[in-house]
Amino acid sequence: MDIRKLNSGEQPPMELLLLADPSRELVEEYINRGHCFIAEEDGHIVGVYVLLPTRPGTVELVNVAVEESRQGQGIGKRMVNHAVLEAKSLGFKTIEVGTGNSGIGQLALYQKCGFRITGVDRDFFIRHYNEPIFENGIQVVDMIRMSQDL
Repeated sequence: MDIRKLNSGEQPPMELLLLADPSRELVEEYINRGHCFIAEEDGHIVGVYVLLPTRPGTVELVNVAVEESRQGQGIGKRMVNHAVLEAKSLGFKTIEVGTGNSGIGQLALYQKCGFRITGVDRDFFIRHYNEPIFENGIQVVDMIRMSQDL
């Protein structure tokens, strides 16, 4: 599997991006401001993530998504670790990530990759999404914020 930056003029894998964030409007907005990376296997895109600069020295890892049939195979972990190294090579000092309160697997993954919980953005998903989102049978309400020093 290769992980590479999306080339200019290349279309982002919107179906995958919408797996991690159901708002096409939000996805299109941060895709234009960030650096999109794809994971490919035999010419087929199996994963995606975006690095989004937020303030001086800080970048946020957003929209980590793996093709549903390929989840649980270590692709997400490889992409998160790649994102950490990429952020460091770009000169950032801190990388942040946020995930829904019900994302049990995501919370475990990020902690395995060295992220630590820094806070909770209460009602984030209520404020920013028109429709309720459910994951693991739990409504996604709060954003769990995490970060890692690089």
